[in-house]
Amino acid sequence: MKAIKDSVHDYITLDPAAADLLDTDAVQRLRHIKQLSTVRLVYPSASHTRFEHSLGVYHLASRALDSLGIEGDRARHVRAAALLHDVGHGPYGHQTETVIERHTGQHHDEVGDLLGRTDAADVLEFHDLDPDRVAALVRGEGELGQLVSGELDVDRMDYLVRDAHHTGVPYGTIDHERLVRELRYSDGRLVLEEGNVRTAESLLLARALMDATVYRHHVSRIAGAMLERASERLIASGIDVGTFRRMADHDLLVALREDVPELGRRIEYRDLYKRAVWAELGDVPADVVELDHAGERAAERDIADVAGVDDRDVLVDVPGRPTFTEAASRVVVNGVPQRLEDASELVSGLRAAQRAGWRMGVYAPEEHVDEVAAATEAVLGVRAVAP
Repeated sequence: MKAIKDSVHDYITLDPAAADLLDTDAVQRLRHIKQLSTVRLVYPSASHTRFEHSLGVYHLASRALDSLGIEGDRARHVRAAALLHDVGHGPYGHQTETVIERHTGQHHDEVGDLLGRTDAADVLEFHDLDPDRVAALVRGEGELGQLVSGELDVDRMDYLVRDAHHTGVPYGTIDHERLVRELRYSDGRLVLEEGNVRTAESLLLARALMDATVYRHHVSRIAGAMLERASERLIASGIDVGTFRRMADHDLLVALREDVPELGRRIEYRDLYKRAVWAELGDVPADVVELDHAGERAAERDIADVAGVDDRDVLVDVPGRPTFTEAASRVVVNGVPQRLEDASELVSGLRAAQRAGWRMGVYAPEEHVDEVAAATEAVLGVRAVAP
């Protein structure tokens, strides 16, 4: 058994298949994709990678399997899926995910075709592991897939505690050891054992606080919107989306600097656009809240026309309505598995807080902020609100 020292979980022991998978190009590429993409422009110490995170997910999956008493071939497939669960990510992880989905129709969890084209598939087969079965687990299919991708998955447990550790923000600190130890199956559903409503609430609270403080920080939102538009222009310039999808973070920066220099330079040197509009959910007309990608681009053109600026100097950023996937996790109460949102009064309060924290943004270079703010009110009926 091979052991690796980790900053969060101390020593992580790898089985033979995992040790060999670690040396594949597909997994080594994750060393060059930062876990928190543009968030590191806010928290300088958040330089950890998806490679480290993948090791952490593997470790927690192993602990959960031991606690559940799952062994043999089934456990080996889950451990492989845990280690490989992020190989489908493009450069800058989630920040380019929507661009890739629009061009390929594939989410980062859909790794079946990808695995078949990499050396990871050869390693899996050498160790008598079925690549298609591993890919299905990454997608969260079946009882065991819930461990890798579900409301109580080990992916979520690792990234919360790891992101908190590396940003220095304490809100993501959770009792992950208890969480994996208390997992059980009930009628094919992964649940937390009796007496763990507070344990489940801690996971929910950590996610809500990290979301507000780290994941949706306005600087990261602005940089992410700039990166998305720059990536769209890069693909439009002729870069094959398959090539784009396999880039690492530094590859994308180099390509942007060459082919989309006006945004590439700004992203690289943190010369970011500023907020012209930063509006709460209640201050945004319903039709604007529902704008899709095409609607955002059309709004940018209309705002730019009214403001008298280039349409590349306007970015409209309308996030999806707040969701709380973790609220659907199940915990046993008085012998009966219940959804956390039914067992906990805390959930409704967190939902309200998340709704209150929703913001629509319109961003522009600093010298055009006033004109763009006025034009946004004229075009979309959204008034500029002081950040």
